Amino acid sequence: MVKQVPNGDAMKTLADAVVLVRARHFGANPETLSSNAFQLAQTESGAARAALREQEGLARALEAAGVHAILLEPPAASISPDAVFPNNWFSTHEDGRLVVYPMAAPSRRTERRTDLASRFREHGFHVASTIDFTPHAQDGRFLEGTGSLVLDRATHVAYACPSSRTDIPLARECAALLGYRLCEFEARDPAGLAVYHTNVVLSLGAGLAIACFDAIPRAADRERLRNSLEASRLEILEIGWPQVAAFAGNQLFLRGAGGPVVALSSTANAALSGAQKALLDRHAERCVVDVATIERHGGGSVRCMLAEVFLPRL
Repeated sequence: MVKQVPNGDAMKTLADAVVLVRARHFGANPETLSSNAFQLAQTESGAARAALREQEGLARALEAAGVHAILLEPPAASISPDAVFPNNWFSTHEDGRLVVYPMAAPSRRTERRTDLASRFREHGFHVASTIDFTPHAQDGRFLEGTGSLVLDRATHVAYACPSSRTDIPLARECAALLGYRLCEFEARDPAGLAVYHTNVVLSLGAGLAIACFDAIPRAADRERLRNSLEASRLEILEIGWPQVAAFAGNQLFLRGAGGPVVALSSTANAALSGAQKALLDRHAERCVVDVATIERHGGGSVRCMLAEVFLPRL
């Protein structure tokens, strides 16, 4: 098999460092159940301990692949069961900007920390400025970070599907402020429920897009998404809804020591066909980890657990 190695500019669109927040209070969140069809209502005994083990296993696997994994503790005052998904409340950018987002669940708003810039500095990264969108939550307008916005950092296209957690006018505003063009599309599950986060049905890497067109009911939206991905010269790996339900759309492409790596769960990996794995392997080295407890009770997978670091280094 011949791996397609991205050029230097394309590699720069992949982060070589990520933030994880320890799953100290992990469990099912009753505030998010109505919008997240992937989440179990009840928390099994020992789920928090299992989630911590899974998270530490992910961090070790990433470090072994050459991706720096920064493990932070949740704020002392927060008991949010979803703190394990930090990509929903902040994103970082190459020009040094830190963006903080308004989240739908009140419990999740306690995950935000005011000392994040100093914590990044401790790890050798510089935050030049902060953009704070959190006041929009007071008006019932939510935008949950890179869960809501899937960013193509090579071509500056942002993708978003509307839901109770993704306000499209706010997504347009945020995308424009960051210098991105917004490509929006509606996505629904087989029961007709809006897909809660865009990154459940779409993942982007250097040269590859993983997308579920089956989840997009309108032909015009499917065509818009496909045309945009193809215009960005991304090869498309199509997945079906059963694979989305196994979190095959919730993968994250990163820059490892030996080239591109893609972090995905063992659940997602098992759901992919041989041909799909072969296509994925042409673009990145698979980093497969077991996060089944987090998937069952949190309703999110590997991509949701990782907040990429694109900040300039000191």
